[in-house]
Amino acid sequence: MSTITDWAHALMSPSPVALIIGVLLVLSIPLFLHSFIFRASGLTTLPSILLIGPSGSGKTSLLTLFERGTSAAQTHTSQAPISAECHLPVGTLASSDKYRSVNDPTNLTHKKFLLIDTPGHGKLRHHALANITNPQNLKGIIFVVDAATLSAGDEGLRHTADYLHDILLILQKRAESKNKAVKALKEIPILIAANKGDLFTALPASLVKSSLEAEISKVRSSRSKGLLDSGIGMDDEGDRDEWLGE
Repeated sequence: MSTITDWAHALMSPSPVALIIGVLLVLSIPLFLHSFIFRASGLTTLPSILLIGPSGSGKTSLLTLFERGTSAAQTHTSQAPISAECHLPVGTLASSDKYRSVNDPTNLTHKKFLLIDTPGHGKLRHHALANITNPQNLKGIIFVVDAATLSAGDEGLRHTADYLHDILLILQKRAESKNKAVKALKEIPILIAANKGDLFTALPASLVKSSLEAEISKVRSSRSKGLLDSGIGMDDEGDRDEWLGE
């Protein structure tokens, strides 16, 4: 009985050393947990940019250029998505920082982002589509095309336009979705990047634009004709979702 009494007395009347240790624990544990959670979630919360496009357009070389500052001497067809933590040059302002003061010290730090390269092969494009339909802090899409394979009648033009049509259709569905959770998400901007402009057969930017627009119109027309031929009524809400544009 005396032992229990002694323990109770010790707990009710702690020594100065015990008090100091207790205070240190109370102050240090929250700081440790905050630091651990912040570091663990640092990579997953980085804003991400998605590299997509047909196979052989130069996406992996572009990723290497952003990551290392030099282009890869030789690349191979990607079989799975590749991510790299990159950063903007010091002094470059992101659109989210346009209201910050020019004297803000954070302007002197690198702006980090995650660049995600996705396979361009037809059977592996589900990786890119999954990143768009279930984005993790996705801020933009770079659709990389080979400017040397976009001439009229070129097989590369048809494959590129077909893939780009699918991406634009997904973004359109996302923007027009009636799901409140989806509508709350910001629109995802897309940039068409014409690569391999140093090649002799590469088209200038204006012709790349017009060639893709014309070929996408053909893809849209062909698919809409297929829907009509299959007997699908265009008065159905779900069927209109399969049309790109008006």
